[in-house]
Amino acid sequence: MKAKVYVTLKSGVLDPQGQAVGRTLGKLGYEGVKGVRIGKYVEIELEGHDPKHAEEEVTKMCNELIANTVMENFRVEID
Repeated sequence: MKAKVYVTLKSGVLDPQGQAVGRTLGKLGYEGVKGVRIGKYVEIELEGHDPKHAEEEVTKMCNELIANTVMENFRVEID
């Protein structure tokens, strides 16, 4: 199985990297860009066949290491 984890900054958390990318896109002529937020994407290969158990384990991984839950949200998908 494969777990896909999407990590994004919580609303209201400043994103200087996203702001820099947004400004640069404007300088490159992309006028329609209203804002940019930068996040993380993580793939985890898992053994086993129980998607529910896999999601629980990956959620624990995110809470303990992958995401900073003070500043970030995460979403887990199991394939």
